[in-house]
Order: sequence, then structure tokens, then C-alpha cells
Amino acid sequence: MTTFASGTDTLTRDALTVLQPGFPGTTAPDWLLRRLGEGLASVGLFGRNIASPEQLSSLTAQLRAERDDVLVAIDEEGGDVTRLEVRTGSSFPGNHALGAVDDVDVTREVAYELGRRLAACGVNLNWAPSADVNSNPSNPVIGVRSFGADPELVARHTAAYVTGLQAAGVAACTKHFPGHGDTAVDSHHALPRIDAESSVLERRELRPFRAAIAAGTRAVMSAHILVPTLDPDHPATLSPHILTDLLRGRLGYDGLIVTDAIEMQAIAATYGIERGSVIAIAAGADALCVGGGLADDETVRRLRDALVSAVRAGELPEERLAEAAERVRGLARWAATASASASVSASAEGVAPAADVTRVDIGLVAARRALAVTGAEGFTPLTEPPYVALLTPVANIAVGDETPWGVAAELARLLPGTETGNFAGEAAGDAVLEAAGTRRIVVVVRDEHRHPWMVSALDTLLAARPDTVVVEMGIPQAAPRGALHIATHGAARVCGQAAAEVIAGE
Repeated sequence: MTTFASGTDTLTRDALTVLQPGFPGTTAPDWLLRRLGEGLASVGLFGRNIASPEQLSSLTAQLRAERDDVLVAIDEEGGDVTRLEVRTGSSFPGNHALGAVDDVDVTREVAYELGRRLAACGVNLNWAPSADVNSNPSNPVIGVRSFGADPELVARHTAAYVTGLQAAGVAACTKHFPGHGDTAVDSHHALPRIDAESSVLERRELRPFRAAIAAGTRAVMSAHILVPTLDPDHPATLSPHILTDLLRGRLGYDGLIVTDAIEMQAIAATYGIERGSVIAIAAGADALCVGGGLADDETVRRLRDALVSAVRAGELPEERLAEAAERVRGLARWAATASASASVSASAEGVAPAADVTRVDIGLVAARRALAVTGAEGFTPLTEPPYVALLTPVANIAVGDETPWGVAAELARLLPGTETGNFAGEAAGDAVLEAAGTRRIVVVVRDEHRHPWMVSALDTLLAARPDTVVVEMGIPQAAPRGALHIATHGAARVCGQAAAEVIAGE
């Protein structure tokens, strides 16, 4: 039997219901359990909350002991953005690799297996997939999180991902509406702006979201971006023109609308999280994601009280808050029954049974198919342990810096004695040459085209050691170079494994 809030009025309960907070630690703190008893209906998980699948299962069971229909959400895109495998790297390639393969059956299979693993741990809402069209190759926050730069490709793979994930009983949350791909600013730090005409937005940004809606996505996440053509005054998260008129009206979407993290600077630095939360709900959002940075009971209380006070002051219609809370409860009802019917849904959607042997390795199979190899004809696979130099850029907040990446670990398995080091800055090239000595060099980069120091380091290395192997694990925008060039289209663990197999001739 579902636990409903005790000792709280309907208004306060609704205000708690629309929050999706995070928390520290690998067990639920007392304050979070208490809030679940008072009406909180969702909880967000991050890498800091996960130590192992067994621990995660215990954590979600702890949450459901307090409220059995709680929505347990996670930001698990696979690829570069993984929380389930934050300490090891993902078993699944990310969107850009799947777009490079361009086989919707593979994308659906990957999403299904990822969803199956989440569901097995008690997670029932995934803040994924990214439906952003990466039309700006210098985008600092989307990049390999996008299926690609072609709207039609992104649309068909977004739909396949939604279908696969939800067939496993996990609600998809397609993001970042109306599209974060043509930005040069990370909304974690400031407010990005997209200056594009309506016709461009229609055929580029909106096409994947139309496909996701047609595929039945249960949730859509709004972006903290300013799109003057749609609303010159408010970012999408706070815009009734974008959330209500466009998403609900023109696109006909009737599922849950979730905001991107409300404490991101695009909102927090311009409106403040309390005021931003009120405006977002009034604009048409149904749930407020918070807790990537602010993860405590004080934040939950502040946002709850801000919503209640706004209703009592006449700034937020009570029926709008009630409608938002009911959409959250509606998704919770769907999620509570979806797991039981997941196998039936999988068959109906053409997703292979979970016992299919190919599913076990679908992530690695996809990663291998995603490789773009240049120079293989004249390349002799390495038989001696090389020196692996990781040219490491500053990670964006969405990806984080906790997750290992590269090819060193896999090459060390195939070629014992492999050594590695991390390098950055103007002197990186000379530093690598000194560290490598006479060993063969494998240099791993991430978005070479975005980092002048990385370009310079490669110039230095290749001038001195033309037999250097180059592995690009970001967007392969720069021209291939090196004795062997491998573009993995992402930095997931399986992408590194696939590249290492080529280098060692496995």
C-alpha cells in the first residue's frame, strides 16, 4: 500500500511531490525518508550514491520501504555519462558511437539492456536519452552525448532508444528540450543562447523530440537555454511559450516535463533557485530536478516553501501545481506496473529476449562497430607494451572527472607492462616524449579540434615519433593523423576496449 503524507496539507504535499532531489551517501538519510512520508514522490541518484549493483538494489529497496511507488531517477546515458559504472567506465557506448553505427536495432538493444540493468537495481526513471542535434562541433557540454549532427539520424535513434529503454520497464526522459546542440556555452555555468530561425529549429532541433513523443517517451527534460525566436525573455525551462504552447500545444505532448537541474548557474545565477522553481512550474514544468550540487534537506524545504508561498500569494495557480503533482503520480503509477510487463513489451516491440547471448555483449559489439580506423593497411599491431599518453582536457560537469577513460587499462591486459601518464598544457608534447623514452607511443585525445594545446602536443609528438598511434575518443572533427588513427566516438570503457583490440591485433 502506498504511503501518503501524514500531517501535511494537500498544498504542501503537492509541493513536495514535484521535487526530484538528490542526497549524499550510499544509504538514504533520515530526512529523505521523512520527506517521502510527507509526500515526496521522486528521488534522483548520482555517482556518489552508487558503489555496486547490490548496494544500489538495497538503497532503492530502502526508499520503497517508505514509499512503494517512489520514482527513482538516474542520469545514466551510457558512454561518457555513467552513474551505474561511474568508477569503472560504462559497458555501453554512448549516443555518438551508436549514431556512428547507425543501426536502430543496435541502439534499441543497447537501451533495452541498459534499462534492464537499471530496473534490476530498482531504478525506474532515466534522465536519458539526449535528443540534442550536435550541430555546433565546438559545443562544450553535448558533444559525444549526441547521436550526431544530422537531425534525421538523431530522430530515428532517439526513438529507438526510448523504445528500448521503456520496453525494459524504465521511463525515458528525453532531453534537453527544445535542443541544446547549437550552443557554445555550458548551462551548468551560464545561460546559453541559440539564435536560429523558426524554420531551422523546426527541421533541426524539434525533429528528434517529435520522434521521441511519437515513440511514447514518458518524460521530457527542459533545457536552460535562451531561444529568442521562441521566447526572447525566458530560458526554455521558465517559458510558457516553449513548455506549454510549443511542447504541450503544437507537439501534442502530454507526459511529464522535468526541468534540468534547477541549481545550474543558467537559472540559479539569474533567477535564484526558489524563484526559478516557481516560474518553471507556472510555465508548465511538472517536476524540478535538484541535487546534483545542492543535495540536502534545507534545499528541499526551501523549494517546497517557495512553491507553497507562491500559491498563497497568487503567483502560482494552485491548480497548476496540483496538475504537475498528478503528472508525477501518473508516471509513478506507470513505473509501478511497467516492470512486470517489460518482457511482454519487449516482445511486442521486437526486442530480443533477455536470455539472448548477443545481449550480454551488445555494448562491446556496438563499440567495435563504431570504430573508424585510418591507416590500418600499413599498420603492424603492437606486440610490445607501449607508453599510453592521455591528453586530458577539463571534463564538463555532466561527464565529471570520476570515471576512468582511455585505452591504457585494456592495453595493459593485452600487452602486460604497458605504462601510462596524464598530460595537459602547452608543454604536453615534450613531456610525453620524455616519459615514453624508447617505447612506442599511443596518444589518446578527446576533442582535439576544441583544444589548441592538444593540437600542438600532437604536432610535437608526430614530428618526433611518426609511428605514434592516435586514439580520438571525442568528436572526430580534426583530420586523422598518426601511423594509425582510431576514432571511437566516445570514451566508454567498451570503446577503449575496442580500440585496444585493434592496436594489439586481437
